Amino acid sequence: MTSQEKVDIITKAVDDLKAEQIELLDVRGKSSVTDYMIVCSGTSDRHVSSIADRAAEAMTIARSKPVRSDGENTGWIIQDYGDVILNVMRDEQRQFYDLETLWNSLQVSPDNPVNSD
Repeated sequence: MTSQEKVDIITKAVDDLKAEQIELLDVRGKSSVTDYMIVCSGTSDRHVSSIADRAAEAMTIARSKPVRSDGENTGWIIQDYGDVILNVMRDEQRQFYDLETLWNSLQVSPDNPVNSD
């Protein structure tokens, strides 16, 4: 399955459960860990958990399971699908960690490329 197919499946699944502020971060060239991060918000721990569960169900139907998943009942659940990572966060965690600004501010220069080995 391609990265774009994973992004499409996950994005549709989280949107179906009314995730808020769905953002796709292209971190190719900025991270050797993944290509894309999807960041979205839930209104409560239960909503965050439901959004993450729906994404996992959709990916399981597409025959892809997360390499790892973490954060149940913490207000921030991460699901790692290798080249795509889903971050479902309560608004408080999202504002505090501000992943969008962090990743968008990173620049890759020819003098300091990301090592993808």
